[in-house]
Amino acid sequence: MKEKSKQRKYDIAYLRMAREWAKLSFCERRKVGALIVKDRMIVSDGYNGTPSGFDNFCEDEDGYTHWYVLHAEANAILKMASSTHSSDGGTLYLTLSPCKECSKLVHQSGIKRLVYIQRYKDDSGLKFLEKAGVELAQIPAEELEE
Repeated sequence: MKEKSKQRKYDIAYLRMAREWAKLSFCERRKVGALIVKDRMIVSDGYNGTPSGFDNFCEDEDGYTHWYVLHAEANAILKMASSTHSSDGGTLYLTLSPCKECSKLVHQSGIKRLVYIQRYKDDSGLKFLEKAGVELAQIPAEELEE
């Protein structure tokens, strides 16, 4: 039981960091942060936003998100892919659970555990990851407060 509480403390700390990372996003509708951790080392990070070279406006004049905005977990996985690190066997910390498209990237990147704060409105991404054998854990925002 002691090891579980220690893991929970790490999970909460990494989710707090992911929440801080989300604040870097230029998106107005929702700011999402992601960290990929392997062997207690952060190997990548990301937040939702436009691709490199695009203006940092995530929404159109009507408030709808542009189709080309990258999700936080996709940015973290893509950033890691251009490094010497691997996410194989790692844990993904997200402020919002992944959509169905990003869940495929999560699975293919070898991530074995997902810890998130808030559940996305469409839970098909979570169902897919569960079927793929990824361990899922939700930690409510209230637990992150000190």
